[in-house]
Order: sequence, then C-alpha cells, then structure tokens
Amino acid sequence: MMRECLENVRNTVPLVHNITNYVTVNDVANVLLACGGSPIMSDEAEDVEDITSVCGGLNINIGTLHKTSIEGMFRAGRKANELGHPILLDPVGAGASALRTNTALDLMRGLKLAAIRGNISEIKTLALGSGTTKGVDADVADAVTEETLDDAVAFVKGFAESAGCIIAVTGAIDLVSDGRKCYVIRNGRPEMGKITGTGCQLSGIMTAYLTANPDHPLEAAAAAVCVMGLAGEIGWSRMQEGDGNAAYRNRIIDAIYNMTGEDLEKGAIYELR
Repeated sequence: MMRECLENVRNTVPLVHNITNYVTVNDVANVLLACGGSPIMSDEAEDVEDITSVCGGLNINIGTLHKTSIEGMFRAGRKANELGHPILLDPVGAGASALRTNTALDLMRGLKLAAIRGNISEIKTLALGSGTTKGVDADVADAVTEETLDDAVAFVKGFAESAGCIIAVTGAIDLVSDGRKCYVIRNGRPEMGKITGTGCQLSGIMTAYLTANPDHPLEAAAAAVCVMGLAGEIGWSRMQEGDGNAAYRNRIIDAIYNMTGEDLEKGAIYELR
C-alpha cells in the first residue's frame, strides 16, 4: 500500500495550497516538487479562496502567525471544506504562546480537518486545550520512547477518535492513527532535528499524499512519514567529510526526489497496533 501511495502522488501531481511560515517556505515548496507534487504559497486573505479552489489539498502551518494570515487560514479552510479538499493542520509551537495555542484550537474546532501533524507536545496541547512546549520543539518530558509507547499509542488513538481526523505525532518514534489503528514508525535519524523545517516539509508531503490517495488517508499519512524518515536515513548515509546540516537538508530533499515505490516498500520500518 505504501508503494501505491507514493506512485499515486507521482502519477497525479497533486497541487497543494500552503499557508506556511516564512522560515521554511522555500524548503516546503522544494520538497513538494521532490515528492511529485506541486506547491502554491499564498496567505493573503483576499487571495486564498481563489488559490485553494484550483488546488487539491490545503496545508496550514502556524509557525509565523500574523493577523492577516490567520484570517487567510480560516477563509481558505472554509473554501477547502466546501470543495471537499483535505486540510492538514501543523500546529507549530502550540503551547508556546496563547496566540499559537488559541489559533490552533480555533482552527481545529472551526474546520473539518483531514489530519493534524505535530510533535508530541503540540499534539498534547491540542488534546488538552493547553500546554507548554520548548519553543517549537517537543518538551523532553513528553518524548515518545519504548517505555512510554503503549500509553502514547492509546493517547494518539483516543485523540484521533475524538478529533475525527488522522493524528500524526512525529519524533524519535512516529505515531499515525485514525482512532482505530495506529502505525508505529521507526524510520529517521536524530540528526534531522538539527535542520530547521523537517516537520514543515513533512506536513507538505503529507498533504500531497492525502490529496493523491483520498480512499486511503491513514495509509497515505503513514507513507508520508515513512518517506521523510527513510529520506533522512538515505541522506545521512551520503554525507561527506565537511558536510553539515545545510548539506544534509539538500541530501534529504534529493533522497525524496529519487525515491521509488520499491525503495519505500523495502525501507519503511513500521508496525500496526
């Protein structure tokens, strides 16, 4: 199924509307092109309804909020709902400030979302209605480990069921659930955390996968997570002496560009719970 999800993206070239943050916008655009999709970036409230109308999916990322972009998120989201397009919410830094937390909660309550993707601290903030994070990074106390895995799976399943959408928690161990099943994914490298925007890039990829695989949203979301993690492994294996995190970022994007369905099937490390 993961191979099929990847090939559907390559074959259909889904057009994704991204209301994302200015820190990572270029990387999100490039990684969407690399995975086989096509990006459009627009957050101007007067522009977003027209833009999202010509796209197939909407990626909302709250990493650098301002008042006009918040209005744009809601206007684009309502138009996407009207058209039946999948919406992904990336609640970057939810728990770090009242504006981020409240905006993410309002988006979750006001729009029909297909998926929410974030680190464990951000997802807990949305599930509980409040919380704390270390900036945009997960709090160490929240980390999903082998010791906490059973509880984390139960939490993610429960939140996915109550939220009515796929919940993807990414970190050292990734969890992707629709409330009934949960993919436990162990691809990736710890060094990916040294690159700004790997999570933002994954949200773009996941939106493309959801758009291209409307009949299999859980499998599509899990495949996207495996793609990003496997690309991190492949990219790291190709690092040369003198390379650093800038080279690693590019190697990850190149690995996604060159990844085949067969590569994904062979390299994806996951179990279903």
